[in-house]
Amino acid sequence: MSILPSKWICMSPYLRVLTLLLTFFAPPLYAQEVLLGATALIDFTSSGYGLLALLVFAISYFFVIAEDRFHLSKSKPVMVGAGVIWILVGLAYASAGDQVTAGIALRKAILEYAELFLFLLSAMTFVHMMEERHVFLALRSWLISRDFSLKRVFWLTGGLTFLLSPVADNLSAALLMGSVVMAVGGRTPEFVALGCINVVVAANAGGVFSPFGDITSLMVWQAGHLNFADFFWLLPPALTNWLVPALLLSLKIPDGPPQAAHRQQRVKKGALVVTGLFIATAALSVTVHAQLGLPPVLGMMTGLGVLKLYGFYLSHHDPMLRELELRQHHADTLSSTRDTKGDHIQVVRRFDIFRVVERASWDTLMFFYGVVLCVGGLATLGYLQLVSSELYGSLGPSSANLLIGLASSLVDNIPIMYAVLAMDQTLSTAEWLLVTLAVGTGGSLLAIGSAAGVALMGQAAGIYTFRSHLLWSWAILLGYLLSALLQIGIVNWAGI
Repeated sequence: MSILPSKWICMSPYLRVLTLLLTFFAPPLYAQEVLLGATALIDFTSSGYGLLALLVFAISYFFVIAEDRFHLSKSKPVMVGAGVIWILVGLAYASAGDQVTAGIALRKAILEYAELFLFLLSAMTFVHMMEERHVFLALRSWLISRDFSLKRVFWLTGGLTFLLSPVADNLSAALLMGSVVMAVGGRTPEFVALGCINVVVAANAGGVFSPFGDITSLMVWQAGHLNFADFFWLLPPALTNWLVPALLLSLKIPDGPPQAAHRQQRVKKGALVVTGLFIATAALSVTVHAQLGLPPVLGMMTGLGVLKLYGFYLSHHDPMLRELELRQHHADTLSSTRDTKGDHIQVVRRFDIFRVVERASWDTLMFFYGVVLCVGGLATLGYLQLVSSELYGSLGPSSANLLIGLASSLVDNIPIMYAVLAMDQTLSTAEWLLVTLAVGTGGSLLAIGSAAGVALMGQAAGIYTFRSHLLWSWAILLGYLLSALLQIGIVNWAGI
């Protein structure tokens, strides 16, 4: 007699294979999840494995900070450091007779990174597609051609950076408006330096009141600590964070005519459609997360699929676009095929969405991988629990959050925020709002404290420098403190 149930016999061969796979994989995954929640991590902070792992992280991050000096991509040292740290984690737990916990913790860290990676990949693809369709170039051209005074350009670039950052991410907005500052005031170094400081502060401040504006805000949103609507409580403090130093900076702006040649640029075909798809995709991500409880990455990847379909349409139904791309983007959008008869080359033009994705910052995505795994490894060794008890236990949540925000001016805000999340502190909504504001804007204090500052130092090399930014750190610190006080006052008034 068969031991298989009658329903199994009636199944198609494909369903039988699927059932076997689910039966084989589901119990281990479920068991791992239960085990991870039930297993207490061992404190290895004073052991040789723990101290060596901490040293590896310090060396890796030294090369990240010195990226410009060694010309070594920041992703490389942290990726190697992540591998070494997790090997040390495995050895540490194996020495204690536990060969299970380290593997489960590593899989958990990789799963967290995978969700954020897909979300960022989708968002970055949309932004780079808009850039490729000349959306940002046309906006820059329009600003330059208006013949605004230097003081008006100062306020326009700062304000537009603040408004674009929540949508197009703070780094892209800073680079766009930084190019406007350079084009308009290239003959006035003082204006360029002050304009770049203004753009950096506005970019970081604008990125905090939207999950799409900064990776740290996205991390808090995807972790479920804040709803999408909660971020709008950060709008008044974020505005204060930018306006206070901007008002002080504007007192030193020379008032004069623009100094740029006028050359009008237009968007390419499909630019408005791509922009509309991005807005619709963001709305879909928010809706599926808020109404259905599904991860926001589902909406982003679905929108990316629609964008790919539209890219297919562009490559097959626009002969003028093909000719234009053939002339202007030969390196990015041409592939050459050699026929079988000899040396004849047939040039084939194709508009492939992944050719656009290749221009995205893969180094940033791989750096994010290294950071998540490095910090996750140190957390598994017990370091984050130690820091958490010292900070939040001794200082209290509000003071600890403000101090953590100041630390982001020296250390990239991504590992700072991931460390806060990995500490697994039970914080109120008000405190999560405060730490999101602090970590997102604390990097403005120093030019090296944010990706926007580092990028603009390269764009305006020799004019906007670490020293020129440092001269105005006091004004930025004043805006930081006032915005934090305003945020605390708002949450107390609203009873959050």
